Amino acid sequence: MNKAELATRLADKLDISKKLAEDFIASFEEIVTRALVNGEEVTIAGFGTFSSRMRKGRIGVNPQNPTEKITIPSVLVPKFKAGKALKDTLKGKREI
Repeated sequence: MNKAELATRLADKLDISKKLAEDFIASFEEIVTRALVNGEEVTIAGFGTFSSRMRKGRIGVNPQNPTEKITIPSVLVPKFKAGKALKDTLKGKREI
């Protein structure tokens, strides 16, 4: 499912316009992204937790010249941990 399909399903489910559903999704993305950039966690009970963490820098190998070493810098990466309700639903222990 892509963003457009998600907006369509959300609009149908909530009986709102597709434009309003698209605005909702865009706002959600922006809020979560800003929180992660600021080092905050976003927890949606039963669904999961969005967080960010620092991945350490390391020494790598240039794929075009394997004898050349390159430095890969540290970078902030997103992380998602599924909540219990989502896990149980996927295991078939709970219905939607």
